[in-house]
Amino acid sequence: MGTVTLFAGSALAFATSELAKKVTLSVLTAMFLSATLFLSFALSLEPAGAQDEPLSLTHKQRSLQPGEVILFESQSSRPLKQMLLKAFSREFPAFSEDGGLNWIALVGIDLDTKPGRYSVELFGIDRDGKNLAGSSVLAVAAKKFPTRHLTVEEKYVSPPADVLVRIEAERERVNGIFAATAPERLWQGPFLLPVPGSVISAFGKRSVYNGRPRSPHAGVDFRGTAGTPIRAPNAGIVVLAANLYYSGNTVILDHGLGLYSYLGHMSNFSVKEGDRIQTGEIVGKVGATGVVTGPHLHWTMRLSTSRIDPLSLINLFGK
Repeated sequence: MGTVTLFAGSALAFATSELAKKVTLSVLTAMFLSATLFLSFALSLEPAGAQDEPLSLTHKQRSLQPGEVILFESQSSRPLKQMLLKAFSREFPAFSEDGGLNWIALVGIDLDTKPGRYSVELFGIDRDGKNLAGSSVLAVAAKKFPTRHLTVEEKYVSPPADVLVRIEAERERVNGIFAATAPERLWQGPFLLPVPGSVISAFGKRSVYNGRPRSPHAGVDFRGTAGTPIRAPNAGIVVLAANLYYSGNTVILDHGLGLYSYLGHMSNFSVKEGDRIQTGEIVGKVGATGVVTGPHLHWTMRLSTSRIDPLSLINLFGK
């Protein structure tokens, strides 16, 4: 866990500590429009004034590696009305549950993130219109993912020409869903495993189908007997319930603030697009539709388009 202290005013400063190593960093003074949260920023190297009020920020995570989720928490001595984090060339909105004094933001490290040092920028605005800005650095470590070799029907490796248009249309539809960020947080409390089965294919595995390399596995596969109920891992809105070429009968849940669950290979789904779903509610049953070698559930998650390991989120919030 790292600790950050921010100060609001014309000069901003904060100190970070990670693994007992303290580094003093210069900070940013921001000028931005509230409609878009920010437009431009000015760098200040002056020390914070004695009158400035502190704003603390802490973070925790299972690890700082590709596919992981980082939980940032911030506490303010006075209410704020907006807060946003920028990291890994993405924006991650924060939310408050007590009128703007305490804020939480989830930040995802995408599956393809290279090891190295990455800046994290924090932007906020208080109820008097004063702007806050600060930056810190995360050191992302390398992670080696295993490789899996699968044998499937050749039509799934080299789809016939007459389905290529369908595949591209489905890809664009799903990517469009993941690119949207609902302004409201819909998830509440711990995330649940959607099925009780064990993991049979972990997040990040590199895939070789019929001897040919394919995209890495951006989700987790769970063992499941056909017909096993699949439960919503958290509350959300159904934004897709359809049969897709690769993942078969699929449901996508929008959990709000850029967080999505993608549940695939169902035998059938019991929800429709637009339904508001509560944590643990049954959304379908385990099946073997799409590109599969047997019945199982595929669970993918996206966070502001970052491909994240669902088990990382389970670890942060409990079962």
